[in-house]
Amino acid sequence: MDATTPPEPAATPATPRGRNRRGQGERLRAEIIEATLRLLDELGDDQALSMRAVAREVGIAATSVYIHFADRDALVLAALEHCHADLQRAASDAESSAADPVAALRARARLLGTWSREHQGLYKVLHESGLNRRTDMSFKEEMAHHTTAAIRRCMDAGLVPQADAATVSLDLRTAVHGAVSLRVNQPDMPWPPLEEQLDRFLVKLVGAPPFAD
Repeated sequence: MDATTPPEPAATPATPRGRNRRGQGERLRAEIIEATLRLLDELGDDQALSMRAVAREVGIAATSVYIHFADRDALVLAALEHCHADLQRAASDAESSAADPVAALRARARLLGTWSREHQGLYKVLHESGLNRRTDMSFKEEMAHHTTAAIRRCMDAGLVPQADAATVSLDLRTAVHGAVSLRVNQPDMPWPPLEEQLDRFLVKLVGAPPFAD
């Protein structure tokens, strides 16, 4: 930059907010994460997100975001981990109201499928972004472990054929992610209802009995 080039102006919050009281730093951090998730869901691309845009969304100066997160990757990673934890709790809640282990597994699959359809931008960043190669996203393994445990409960109850639960879980998760990803990236194709396709995966890959709503 030469002497005649004016410096880049500092980010100005869209709606200035008062300074947090003592002890409210965690509240601001939570607001930053929530704003990041909203923007990521709209953008569907972590590389298109800027710290300044997050600051404007929250109504703070960009420097306040950097106090909590060293860079964009750290911010996006924290937001996705928070999102993933909420999603796992929702899946567990869906399972808890099911009548038997197979119904619980179905409720889990449908919950995850519905969430992915309703939050396509977050789905793309969570599963398809370059962040997966740049950082440690091992927190996603928790979802895989829970799915494997759900399949094992079906087997232990004698409701589906005995097999290696981890292998069956991997096959099921691969099929579900494929079905969701194709819909996200090729939305104009004449896809069948996702719920019906998920039920077929459970029948063909897990060995569940046919479902009748």
